[in-house]
Amino acid sequence: MSNYPHHPFSRRFSDEFSFFPPFPPIPAADFPETSPDEDDLILEFPVIASRDIILFPRMIAPLFVGRDISRRALEVALNEDIPLLVAAQRDPTLENPTGLDLFEMGTEIVVERTLHMPDGTISVFANGLYRVEILDVIHDRPYLRVLGRRILEQPQEFQGENEMLRRAVLVLFEKVAFYSPIISDEMLIAAMNAADPGWLSDFIASTLPIPLDRRQQILESLDPFERLRKISIFLAEELDVLELENQIHEQVQRKMEDSQREYFLREQMRVIQAELGEGDEFSQEVNELRERIDASAMPEEVKAKAHKELARLSAMPPMAPETHVVRTYLDWLLDLPWGTPEEEEVDIDQAEAILEAHHYGLKKAKERILEHIAVRKLAGEHMRTPILCFVGPPGTGKTSMGKSIAEALGRRFVRVSLGGVRDEAEIRGHRRTYIGALPGRIIQTMRNAGVVNPVFMLDEVDKMGYDFRGDPAAALLEVLDPEQNHAFSDHYLDVPYDLSHVLFITTANNPYQIPSPLLDRMEVIEFPGYAAYEKRLIARKFLIPRLLKEHGLEDIGLRVSDEALNEIIRHYTYEAGVRNLERELAKIFRKLARRVAAGKPVRKRITPSVVHNLLGPRRYEAYKREEKDLVGVATGLAWTESGGDVMQVEALIMPGKGGLILTGQLGEIMQESAQAALSYARSHAADYGFEDFDFDKHDIHLHFPEGAIPKDGPSAGVTIVTALVSALTGRPVNHDIGMTGEITLRGRVLAVGGLKEKLLTAHRNHLKTVILPQRNEKDLRDVPKHVLRALDIQFVSHVEQVLALALLPADKQDQSP
Repeated sequence: MSNYPHHPFSRRFSDEFSFFPPFPPIPAADFPETSPDEDDLILEFPVIASRDIILFPRMIAPLFVGRDISRRALEVALNEDIPLLVAAQRDPTLENPTGLDLFEMGTEIVVERTLHMPDGTISVFANGLYRVEILDVIHDRPYLRVLGRRILEQPQEFQGENEMLRRAVLVLFEKVAFYSPIISDEMLIAAMNAADPGWLSDFIASTLPIPLDRRQQILESLDPFERLRKISIFLAEELDVLELENQIHEQVQRKMEDSQREYFLREQMRVIQAELGEGDEFSQEVNELRERIDASAMPEEVKAKAHKELARLSAMPPMAPETHVVRTYLDWLLDLPWGTPEEEEVDIDQAEAILEAHHYGLKKAKERILEHIAVRKLAGEHMRTPILCFVGPPGTGKTSMGKSIAEALGRRFVRVSLGGVRDEAEIRGHRRTYIGALPGRIIQTMRNAGVVNPVFMLDEVDKMGYDFRGDPAAALLEVLDPEQNHAFSDHYLDVPYDLSHVLFITTANNPYQIPSPLLDRMEVIEFPGYAAYEKRLIARKFLIPRLLKEHGLEDIGLRVSDEALNEIIRHYTYEAGVRNLERELAKIFRKLARRVAAGKPVRKRITPSVVHNLLGPRRYEAYKREEKDLVGVATGLAWTESGGDVMQVEALIMPGKGGLILTGQLGEIMQESAQAALSYARSHAADYGFEDFDFDKHDIHLHFPEGAIPKDGPSAGVTIVTALVSALTGRPVNHDIGMTGEITLRGRVLAVGGLKEKLLTAHRNHLKTVILPQRNEKDLRDVPKHVLRALDIQFVSHVEQVLALALLPADKQDQSP
């Protein structure tokens, strides 16, 4: 091993060489004074391939030979008494190099002495003689053998400009020797007494800790003065590095001395206070806080703020009112997680298995999370953490999906509910000037999390309000903006806090109630409502096993039939999710658990009759389709926060003064749709045969049943115009047709949302035909295949197509009751 274990060229590989400083120069008399013929200079050389060392002519250094090809080359050179060549590999990691893997210039050596080491390697005391240019490779195995040409170098003298170069090099070398621990005084003296520029450049190159390629550059430079110029450049660069290292070392040393001096003074103060019996407990508390601050991973600017507040605290009397305020502030700073999170090792297959085990369906949400894990694995800290927004009806698994994501990522899960929050200070906190001031919910939750990279769920982000105390949604902009949240500012802390490592997930039922600037910072993932068959599968796979275990019924062999599940889903719940389904199942199991605990017999199979006995009469009746085609009654498909629904529109013509009456608790958008439908109908009266109808002497009443339920949105436009034209023409509407779509004054049919939920409810209520906007055709890929097969879907782009499909001739009206 090297005499200098900290040198960057110390033995990095378990093979040939380690760096050793050169020995004193070989006398010039050892070299021939006359140049031989050219043919005498070209010889065959066995080659030792070195990994990490360049040996220069007229330098002596020990080498370590370990590989078989190098040992054979050494044995051949010793046995046949022929010259031996040392050449460096271009790639030090190659275990079995060929001749093409070597640099084209090496050094001929004389082996002075060999020693066999305990680890099997051979220590060679090598004496460098000449530079050798490799002309050709004779063979690579069993050892490297090349054809090379010796390059003889005659001693030269320093004169004129070259003398100035020598002085400059020696000055730089002296400065480097002052800082470098591996350059001894003997080396410096030897360099100063050198009279040959070639030897001086080789000698300094062998002492400098420079990379292998730079040493090779010196070896390949045949002009000694050119070598010396290169050495001057390398010395200047090395001097810059050493001066910077020395400066850093002095700064560290000075800081340590200041810390030791401060520690000594504080210990003296503590002893004096202990002798006087004053402030011992308070001083101990201050010292503990100082130690915690020094050991914390806070950024330097935050740590400076903490030390400033601690200095204020130490200067206050222990009973001063402000003492508690400052102490509480320091506790908040110290309890918060700081620093950089540890590297995550997340297995994508395992994460996918966790998500699949906890949730049924929700394909888009799962795919997005797995994509995030994959990108995080490849990009590491360079990726930007996304802000996800789960949007969907209640009970569709938004919050529980956040918990599953945290488990899949191996992170802590924390949650804050924003429903009803109206004060900006709930997000940003209060300034310390207020009595009882505290940080906002973001910082409070981060302290509870205890890590800098939790999965942070902001629940019900669409339920926030605002008043004179500020807008909390505006305060969330900084939290949920990846460009800003690396320096989130809480009013209480008054220092930047890094939230960029947090995976924020927000949830909402209605995305239209989220302010646009806030929504723009989030990636929306929709959680659609479940179809009846999906609810049944969720109940079988997730709800029933968990509820049986929670109610102690898992060992009695209880089974719930599909008919019973369908009965609960259709007649005891009215929702897009499965929350009420879980409640109704829990109610059944509670009643059965009571009978089991009382020792009474229970039925092991839950059937619809058992459901009726345990849950009482049906609460909801499914939409009952009209039994005949009626005039002025059209069936529309609506989307609510609870999923899809069937909505009828009734139109009635009666004598009046030309008014339009709208009932059914309609929102502004729906009222505007009714106005647009009436305008279209009036403008096309001649096309549909009621041009003689006097609108000024009749009132038109549009009613939307279930008036207690608020209704809004533009998607009822085609349904309204169909009911209107039917009432004005006397033509009945096909009762097997459901429809949805927004209309314009020109009669164009525009795309609508909630298509999957609308088609599911059409299938559930046994409608045969559904009229949809042409622009919604692309959305059918999210609809289950069995629903598409059961429905006759007609795509339209104009109201004329809707009326042609939905209206029947006047003489085809069914008069049956």
